[in-house]
Amino acid sequence: MAGFDDAMTAALPEEKLHAVWAALQAQAGPFVRRHGSRLEPRPPNRVVRVTCEFQKSWFDVSLTFDGADRVSGLFFLPARGPGQQFPPYVNQETFTEEEVEFGDPKWRLPGTLTRPRGDRPCPAVVLVHGSGPNDRDETVGANKPFRDLAWGLATRGIAVLRYDKRTRVHAAKLAAAGLAGFTVRQEVIDDVGHALTFLRGRPEIDVSRLFVVGHSLGGTLAPRIVRDRAGWAGLAILAGATRPLPDVMVEQFEYLARMDGSVSAEEQAQIDEVKVLAVRIRDLTPDDAGSAAVLLGAAPAYWLDLRGYDAPTVAAGLDQPILILQGGRDYQVTEADLVNWRRKLEGRPHVRIKRYPALNHLFIAGSGPSGPAEYLTPGFVADEVVDDLARLLVLAEGDSRTQ
Repeated sequence: MAGFDDAMTAALPEEKLHAVWAALQAQAGPFVRRHGSRLEPRPPNRVVRVTCEFQKSWFDVSLTFDGADRVSGLFFLPARGPGQQFPPYVNQETFTEEEVEFGDPKWRLPGTLTRPRGDRPCPAVVLVHGSGPNDRDETVGANKPFRDLAWGLATRGIAVLRYDKRTRVHAAKLAAAGLAGFTVRQEVIDDVGHALTFLRGRPEIDVSRLFVVGHSLGGTLAPRIVRDRAGWAGLAILAGATRPLPDVMVEQFEYLARMDGSVSAEEQAQIDEVKVLAVRIRDLTPDDAGSAAVLLGAAPAYWLDLRGYDAPTVAAGLDQPILILQGGRDYQVTEADLVNWRRKLEGRPHVRIKRYPALNHLFIAGSGPSGPAEYLTPGFVADEVVDDLARLLVLAEGDSRTQ
């Protein structure tokens, strides 16, 4: 198409572009109007975001232009409508945001440092994503939980570093290298270590108060992150799974299949396939570590790296303050996982555990059974979650409660 570079022309011919637009309107309703645009320089490219209102929701149409002013990228990103831009607990006058880069020279990552205004060194948090190639806001559907947390904590005097995940920024390079040998160390842990180093080099940060806040997979790995790298003052675990991830995935498939009250033959076939793959993962041996086979989205080395890792046991060996939070409506990480955290950690003086009955996996309030469609409705991380995270900073003073 005119104005597209060669890769875009091949990937998105006119008929496919029409199909993408039709699919978008099937989800969001008919297009209503455009509400302005903004330019984001990203040398050597430029990104133009056009905010569009549809009947049911809002999207940013993001267009990347190369040095020859050809379109080299086109994305449709969920956006918030008027009056939905900021959580009610956020005061944007109290903090600033700075675009930063850090990490291994071969795997540099862009991020945002959200920092309270003022000259006094402040505590800081590193936000660690869940599974998948997440952006720095951990965008899921129409929601941006990491942005909510960053703005909410910065309003309360805490700096926050959030960043685009390696599997998002360097997806093409990782794909070319293949999955063989790829583990959670390359996916998550190494870059969290680089984030710690980055914050320790910032004079406005109190390096004696650096905290990990991990969500989902990030929550599961948070105890390992703190155990393996000195310098962390504490950790928060948001919806961290404690059981083998393949078993959790089987449970999720079964839950989603039953949401409409019945399980179709196709759905049962998918469940059976996932169960077979889960058994194959369980039967892996160290000799399989170099295999490039893909099992539930990862190669054997990934699953072998996680084998034997018991997050509650590792957490029980830590001296730092620990906060464990669980949404009562979470279908992805469930009460079974919370039971395991409680079994190993409840009653310890430096640990607090809290369950929020109305919150889902993103720690956003709702009612009734939670499901993927809920994530398409814009919402905000609950204010009590932000307050509880802020209180993590005083756990070292001996405040011990479980709820």
